[in-house]
Amino acid sequence: MSRCAEIIESNPNTKLVVSSACSGVTNLLVELANGVQDQERKNELLAKLAEIHDSILNQLKEPTEVATRVYALLDKITSLAEAASIQSSAKLTDHLVACGERMSTHILAQLMRERGINAVRFDIREVLRTDSNYGKGEPQLDEISRLAEEKLVPLCQDHVVITQGFVGADEAGNTTTLGRGGSDYSAALIAEAVKASGLEIWTDVPGIYTTDPRIAPLASPIPEISFSEASEMANFGAKILHPSTLVPALRHDIPVFVGSSKEPEKGGTWIRHQVGSSPLFRALALRCNQTMVTLRSDKMFHAYGFLAKVFEILAKYKISVDLITTSEISVSLTLDQTDTSGGAPQLPEAARAELETLCSVEVEHNLCLVALIGNNMSESKGYAKQVFGTLEDFNLRMICYGASPHNLCFLVEESVARLAIQKLHTELFE
Repeated sequence: MSRCAEIIESNPNTKLVVSSACSGVTNLLVELANGVQDQERKNELLAKLAEIHDSILNQLKEPTEVATRVYALLDKITSLAEAASIQSSAKLTDHLVACGERMSTHILAQLMRERGINAVRFDIREVLRTDSNYGKGEPQLDEISRLAEEKLVPLCQDHVVITQGFVGADEAGNTTTLGRGGSDYSAALIAEAVKASGLEIWTDVPGIYTTDPRIAPLASPIPEISFSEASEMANFGAKILHPSTLVPALRHDIPVFVGSSKEPEKGGTWIRHQVGSSPLFRALALRCNQTMVTLRSDKMFHAYGFLAKVFEILAKYKISVDLITTSEISVSLTLDQTDTSGGAPQLPEAARAELETLCSVEVEHNLCLVALIGNNMSESKGYAKQVFGTLEDFNLRMICYGASPHNLCFLVEESVARLAIQKLHTELFE
């Protein structure tokens, strides 16, 4: 938090700060929200939450007032966790997991004031309006813009405003969330609403790399990348950005900077509409916890309307499809993770039963998606041999190519996914 404060102080143009929860807190809250029956485990999780926040509060010069507010939220978490043990719900989950950001912003605002900054904490639920789709609230853009103009913009004239990411509220005032990773998305939505000149995302790595350096140690930083490339990377698992983050920025041509709050001196990556170079290969992304569903039926052969029926069923159960490939008698697709539960996406039993009236249904887990991100790939020749030659010892479960000029992606077994990334990175980027 002190490093964040230094970054905020170093740029006098920073008027609005969106903060996520303290590290590790959201995972603890999600576990509580899922309904912990074991009282000992529940107490352990609550004690860990108190310990994380106490360790920070104890380092403030004047912690009394802010500690009172944080402890009040910890008490609220305790009562919500008890309710979740009896009967969990998406609405209760949102109310509970949102407490992480609500606590962290109390602390960060106080820290800023102690450093002599005229900081004020603002409850973003007054502005960030969503629908009532708990776990993945859909932002109501016109209403957000109107409320931001009315409540946020005037506040930014004389203060540095500290507010929450990930959190919103529906029309009735119920707390909602934007899904995991939603702090970046919140920041982009608010940047759009207040017509910001730039959006800076400070995370734990100095910009976007050619792949995750923890997988391939020789991964190198990318100084500049296009919106379309960065969107593909985010969508295919690069944890540095939430997949939806760039959409509001793209709509209003707001440049996005990604840097490390731990090492701001290392610079970072600028994401813009237009960039100086567009190489064939830009980066590799990995997304695990993939669920693949394969549907087979002889009725598909030379028939029409089959896929329409399949997608009608998927839409009925609000199942989001990520990738899809088809043959004459089968279709394989991967399910998109759209909520805050974590883990692999599931095919609901009711949806499966309905699909089985049309065809056979096979569901596979323990898969990872490897995505090669680049430019003009559908118009380039010769590189397929290089890519697939490198992967000749791997069993590729599904390949998607051609729908976008910016990616080639495939599924592999989770046990060999990191090795696949390492071999491709060595061949294509080192």
